[in-house]
Amino acid sequence: MFNTVTLIRKKRDGEALTPDEIQYLIREYTNDRLPDYQMSALMMASFLNGLDAEEAEAFTREMLHSGEVLDLGEIPGIKVDKHSTGGVGDKLSLILAPIVAAAGVPVPMISGRGLGHTGGTLDKLESIPGFQVDVSLDRYREILRRQQMVMVGQTEEIAPADKRLYALRDVTATVECIPLIAASIMSKKLAEGIDALVLDVKTGSGAFMTSLDDAKTLAHTLVQIGESFGKRTIAYITRMDEPLGRTIGNWLEVEESIDCLRGDGPEDVMEISHLLAGTMIFLGGKAASVEEGMAVSQEMIQSGRAFEKWVDLVQEQGGDIGVIREPARMGQAPYAREVLAQESGFVASVDGYSLGMASLELGAGRMAKEDRIDMLAGIRIHKKVGDAVEKGEPLFTLYTSGAERKLAADATNHTLPARPSDRQGAAASASTRKEMETDRQRAEEYEQRAEEYFQKAEAWIGRGVNIGSARPERKTSVFMRVDAEGESEF
Repeated sequence: MFNTVTLIRKKRDGEALTPDEIQYLIREYTNDRLPDYQMSALMMASFLNGLDAEEAEAFTREMLHSGEVLDLGEIPGIKVDKHSTGGVGDKLSLILAPIVAAAGVPVPMISGRGLGHTGGTLDKLESIPGFQVDVSLDRYREILRRQQMVMVGQTEEIAPADKRLYALRDVTATVECIPLIAASIMSKKLAEGIDALVLDVKTGSGAFMTSLDDAKTLAHTLVQIGESFGKRTIAYITRMDEPLGRTIGNWLEVEESIDCLRGDGPEDVMEISHLLAGTMIFLGGKAASVEEGMAVSQEMIQSGRAFEKWVDLVQEQGGDIGVIREPARMGQAPYAREVLAQESGFVASVDGYSLGMASLELGAGRMAKEDRIDMLAGIRIHKKVGDAVEKGEPLFTLYTSGAERKLAADATNHTLPARPSDRQGAAASASTRKEMETDRQRAEEYEQRAEEYFQKAEAWIGRGVNIGSARPERKTSVFMRVDAEGESEF
């Protein structure tokens, strides 16, 4: 029998914990026999002294086996997923999954919500009216069998120890521990029932790994863990200094992903999409090399098969395919404002973090767990780094619905109410002055909040955008590849 205090002291003093000791600690914590204050002490000791490869693997294994590990053996083919470490404007999952599934590779994808200044795939999916991200594990298998892809949220059965530990790390300033980040990611991915994994490790001002050295460390740790569990794992370190693509925000990014699947996406998005999709297709056994896989990816776009696969998946999961085929049917947020260039020149830099925070201020993400999300809020980017701009020309368009952030105490969903001034029925034709006055006051409240949101967003943008006199050199979107053989630069 182990002693918890002795194990905490051991880690505090810089020693490595054995797999059996880690198993004991995680199981005690999961079964409510180890209090939060002791696990917090262990997390801080791990943060300060680090974890070696064996410890990271042991943490992953225990979090993985704290819940159900899916067996997808009855579904033919090599199952391949992709994971991103998070960025601004990162809508790649919405593009990759249908491309790869259309090529005949099954894609079981369990995704997360937005975190901090970065967006989340689940929030983007939920901006599609009716799309169901919460499904049973049996339904998860059924969708994957029928469509070759499935995109859902983490269930209670998947890695429950990770869910508890992450919540604890979030409030004890221990989130940034790279081995624990890797263990958290891989425990969820391995539980999906995958055979191989492609990782997009982002670095730069809009990423959680702001330094290239930290990104490399994380990429190597993720690959080592994946390979130790017998899963072919390839990571790419990609640039996240400026937002990816030309949109930030949930529905705006869904709309842009539709453009990409129709062959009309921004260059930076398509470059990384074809690389990651090509790698997934290669790992899935449908191409002899990554380069051949990239050619297959391009064919899936050009033939229309990727877009039709996306339509099929949306319909399978209860979404409105009408807005997928005709995105204009969704309309846009009722309030919009252009941000104009204050001088002529070239866009020298766009800080990803600042743009992510601006989008958050507009309502596209949560500042607190209970916040509602404005699915139509966000930013449309008119000028990217290196683009020429004239004074007075639009750099961005900001969108918001001006809704309150907080949900009512008894609310059970995160959808927005109708804006009073948009009503077509009872309020617009109210027969009493009192009802009409109430409606007018509510409309004014929305407008006032929209103005407040715009001002806060513009303040972030003002800090994050620089215009210079010379056109900056184009920077590569991909720094390097990391796999079981080591690393190679692009």
